Amino acid sequence: MFSKIGANKLKEAVKSNRWTYGTMLAFAITGLIASFTLAVDEFAVLKNPDTILSCSFNVVLNCGTVMKTPQAAAFGFPNMFIGLMGFPMVITIALLGLSRVQFPRWFLIGAQIGIVFWTLFAYWLFFNSVYIIQVLCPWCLVVTFSMTILTATMTHINLMNDTFHLRKSIKKRVDQFLANDFDKLITAVWIVFLIALVFAKFGESLFA
Repeated sequence: MFSKIGANKLKEAVKSNRWTYGTMLAFAITGLIASFTLAVDEFAVLKNPDTILSCSFNVVLNCGTVMKTPQAAAFGFPNMFIGLMGFPMVITIALLGLSRVQFPRWFLIGAQIGIVFWTLFAYWLFFNSVYIIQVLCPWCLVVTFSMTILTATMTHINLMNDTFHLRKSIKKRVDQFLANDFDKLITAVWIVFLIALVFAKFGESLFA
């Protein structure tokens, strides 16, 4: 009986990891597409500053305006190049995870730190766009959304695999938390909150 229960738990864990890595792969690809599109648009603007980009819909949703701000090159070069370097790394992690590769603990912790750091950077850009620049870049919003999901999936994987070596009592609560999909609920609520901030700030101007 014990071995049967253990086998069922293992099967559920493998299924959960497959779904999580699959989600990670999907949104890493989405983020890469957004970064690549922004890079192409950046070169188009450099060639012709008067170019009207496909993601410039109105005064509020306008990639071209955001690209001309200091925040668009926070490290001295266009931000989208960070995505062009970073998202392929996450895609690789997701593909290896789907292949059931066992990552060393240091690697998972490093991936967690890296993804959280760049997610915070994406949020910094998001809040700058909403409250300082007061113009939104649609593709940047896609990157922010993708990074949110990547942080959620990476955290889920590390909690599932007990990467942080939590105490048994805490680990039991975390397992129950994940089993009830509360982490997914928190992620969904956070995304709704970000969307609400955008609508509260811009309202009907988004569709003008």
